[in-house]
Amino acid sequence: MIRTAIIDDEEAAGRLIRKILEQEGFEAEAFTAGAPFLARMRQQPFQIVFIDLNLPDMGGMEILARVKQAYEETEAIIITGHSSIESAVEAIQKGAFHYLTKPCRRHDIRLLAQRAREKIELREENKRLKLAMGKDNLMAGFVGASPAMQEIFAMIRKVALVNCNVLLQAETGTGKQMVARAIHALSPRRDQPFVYFNCGGFTEELICSELFGHEKGAFTGAGATKVGLFESAAGGTVLLDEIGEMPLSMQIKLLHVLQERQVLRVGGTKPVDLDIRIIAATNKDLDLAIQQGSFRADLFYRLNVVGLHLPRLVERRDDIPLLVSHFIEKFNLAFNKSIKRFSPPALRLLMGYDFPGNVRELENLVQRAVALADGDEVMVGDLPAGFRDLARTGLGEDGLATLEAVERQHIIEVLRATDYNKHRASAILDIPRTTLWRRMKKYGLLKDGAF
Repeated sequence: MIRTAIIDDEEAAGRLIRKILEQEGFEAEAFTAGAPFLARMRQQPFQIVFIDLNLPDMGGMEILARVKQAYEETEAIIITGHSSIESAVEAIQKGAFHYLTKPCRRHDIRLLAQRAREKIELREENKRLKLAMGKDNLMAGFVGASPAMQEIFAMIRKVALVNCNVLLQAETGTGKQMVARAIHALSPRRDQPFVYFNCGGFTEELICSELFGHEKGAFTGAGATKVGLFESAAGGTVLLDEIGEMPLSMQIKLLHVLQERQVLRVGGTKPVDLDIRIIAATNKDLDLAIQQGSFRADLFYRLNVVGLHLPRLVERRDDIPLLVSHFIEKFNLAFNKSIKRFSPPALRLLMGYDFPGNVRELENLVQRAVALADGDEVMVGDLPAGFRDLARTGLGEDGLATLEAVERQHIIEVLRATDYNKHRASAILDIPRTTLWRRMKKYGLLKDGAF
């Protein structure tokens, strides 16, 4: 039986939703605040949760974020008395299954609970089918038919079978976490934990406590022994995201863990043996970081046993129509819409755009367009203002690029490929540096007027 929870500070509303769910064959519990719900969730996770945005102890969005971070497959339905497209989009961005406004109708509650149950059952069935059909089908979560992505798929399959550290270097939004999960899912460690940790924005003390754990009384507030993420991933895989942001002093400790395959809890005296695989990811140029002294070369070599460079979206433009279709299907379900396609002019605009945020930016753009489109087709007018401006200036209303738009885009691509080395760029473009400077000035590509 599927377990459901209702978190609503109005007891009567919680009891009503609970009764409706129980009549539909769900096991249901009601809570009037976030903290008791989260405590119960840790004891025995719920598969579907109805969350009121306004609660006495914490916001519904905070609860949603905690639930989706710890229990990715739990389906959450946000309930609020204040309807707005902004809060709806924010809830979906944080992983909500759907969005309801008060007063909630019985029919809507039943329908959403049934749809969430169908999604859960379909996901479980897909897992069983993938297991039955062979582990290669775990690659089906990726979208891409371009040569660049086919090479990545081939490398994932190869490296998954080898028990070595992997370093993923790529721009933000290219899918580093998806690649790490695929490597784990295709590896002999697939039945053991996959643990994620973001190294950015934390002090050395906090990173130590999270990764290594601590003994009771190790510091003020350490009222109990805590097992670190490395220990909790026993037999599995640890993804260290944004590894380039890790403090130098912490890099030394991580290097020791990789060398000795042991971890010492903060305040502890007895090392704990580790059997884990490390996958590190970064959007930084670690070679440059080593030269600047912000990243240790010896740690880089330990992590970079196998290195994967993921392509930017601009390097795999042929995949944009496939990705658009995939995201339309995803957000049709989330928003209860029936969008069929992007119009040819709108799709041509996407095909000609640089997408500095890569696949993540494209996903957000499609999400917005599906949420706001009125018909069954996304038109140019449904795209953000920046794209509409592009249609009026760089591209025509039919989505065809002007000569200046093509030249500007080509200069940007050459500059990026040469890491903004103006001498190399001018040589590739076969124009003098002074001409390149004038073109960059014309197209607004100079940084603070510098060259």
